[in-house]
Amino acid sequence: MRLDGIENRVALVTGGGRGIGRCIAETLRDQGGLVAALDLEPPDIDGVLGVPVDVADERRVEEAFAIVEDHLGPVELLVLNAAILIAEPFEQTMPASWRRVLDVNLTGAYLCARRAVPAMTDRGSGRIVAVSSSAGRTGGGTAAAAYSASKAGLMTLMRSLAREYSRAGIRANAVAPALIDTTMIQDLEDLRDRIPLGRYGTVQEVADVVAFLCSDHASFITGAVVDVNGGFVIA
Repeated sequence: MRLDGIENRVALVTGGGRGIGRCIAETLRDQGGLVAALDLEPPDIDGVLGVPVDVADERRVEEAFAIVEDHLGPVELLVLNAAILIAEPFEQTMPASWRRVLDVNLTGAYLCARRAVPAMTDRGSGRIVAVSSSAGRTGGGTAAAAYSASKAGLMTLMRSLAREYSRAGIRANAVAPALIDTTMIQDLEDLRDRIPLGRYGTVQEVADVVAFLCSDHASFITGAVVDVNGGFVIA
């Protein structure tokens, strides 16, 4: 289905090199967006501008945005997907690990949103979507305190941006996937029986929700967290 409001708009996807982020970049491209995918290693995706970045590094975020603006124009659709998971029991989580997870997952989102908001405000229009996680609602499983805290922070960050910038024409929302068939869940036990729909989700199912939130079809949705979890978590 063709979604209104994406065609010819500049879209930037962090963590766009693989998994959910790559599928989001491809979906926005297929909807006619002018897409840049940012990752530690610049992804090679047909019709998408690949840009290297460590989202936790303010200088590199600035450089990446400058490249996107030079090639495509000011960012109109911002998808905050970059994330890492360091699975360690809480008492064994060293401060360096804690900081790295929060720096990438939450501070990286802050840095990218902070860089994008001024141009969105000047234009009177913008869409920001953060890829959070059901772990942000539940605390996740064992050995995921830093990850869960960062994902909860993303939900609240989007709600805060929605409240602060709605009158400026900016909508901010989050999606909260759970048990999506990616490399991140390969080391987990088989949890399909705990999912009411009886299967893992697909990256395309997450990407489709993100694209919807970026489109004009979601024009009255802001400050929301949309669960994409097959009923695994009922908020």
